[in-house]
Amino acid sequence: MEHRRESSETVEANWRVRPNRIGFIQIIMSKVLITGAGGFIGSHLTEALVRGGYEVRAFVHYNSLGSWGWLDYCQDEIKESLDVFAGDIRDPHGVKEAMQDCGTVFHLAALIGIPYSYHSPGSYVDTNVKGTVNVLQAARELGVEKVVHTSTSEVYGTARFVPITEDHPLQGQSPYSASKIGADQIALSFHASFGLPVAVVRPFNTYGPRQSARAIIPTIITQIARGAKCLKLGSVHPRRDFNYVQDMVGGFIAAATSERSVGQVINLGGNFEISIADTAQLIGEIMNAEIEIDSDQQRVRPPHSEVQRLMADNQRARDLLGWEPVYRRREGLERGLRETIDWFKEPANLGRYKAGIYNI
Repeated sequence: MEHRRESSETVEANWRVRPNRIGFIQIIMSKVLITGAGGFIGSHLTEALVRGGYEVRAFVHYNSLGSWGWLDYCQDEIKESLDVFAGDIRDPHGVKEAMQDCGTVFHLAALIGIPYSYHSPGSYVDTNVKGTVNVLQAARELGVEKVVHTSTSEVYGTARFVPITEDHPLQGQSPYSASKIGADQIALSFHASFGLPVAVVRPFNTYGPRQSARAIIPTIITQIARGAKCLKLGSVHPRRDFNYVQDMVGGFIAAATSERSVGQVINLGGNFEISIADTAQLIGEIMNAEIEIDSDQQRVRPPHSEVQRLMADNQRARDLLGWEPVYRRREGLERGLRETIDWFKEPANLGRYKAGIYNI
């Protein structure tokens, strides 16, 4: 394994060493399939597993350009180690073909943009719900050892209590969140009905290098990096539990390698919240920029659709997985933001983003 920065080594220690210290049985994963491998979290997870010595098949969305998404920009030794399958999660035959000979499946493929879900809700049902059925049915027929299904904190809607436990009511406040509630319940039903070994991980707001400008932190960083003094944002009063992508990767792997995660829904979050406004000011301070915020109405969610507050209770992740964030609380957020900003400030990286338009 190549040498990495201290922060990445610390994250690796969190998910590869700490579980053994709390004494639960750890499963050594067989060949791994990652759906959505070309996306933001998926590409980081793919890299981590390859570096960890796992045999990885990366399921990427087929396109005429032959693009592997963010995997195109990984180091050559990562790309050369991958078995890449280009397909469509909506195609059950392709999904089953991709899953052949794989023992562990990380299911991350999904449509995730909330504004676009207002525009095309049917496509979210096709991709997020039916796509998940395809993954689960193939896993059942092929006798897969473990499926780690990706949920989202958006399924909770505006918090009725904080910190939010896994027993919090589910509230579909956008077509996106409703489709993910459906996908989660389908995943759990396959465990209850057929004994399929499924774990549902529920990441709270994740950020880091490669994230789409549809998300708030890249939106802020790219506007400042392009010289904007007045940032065009949506609602800035909502509060979020932001988590660095390397911590999320650790949580996914901990869920896959723990026998105790089967049949469970597990929050991956930091037990910490901060408003969008305060996040923007913190990023401005790190980037040495004085900023103002302009409310752009096209970026504002419908009133009853906006999720006002999200803050995780991660006790179950600590108890079952031995996982908790390395980038903790405000200090960890600032450290993660600095690493994220450094990545975005690289001209080649910043040049891939259209900071001057509203990305839905």
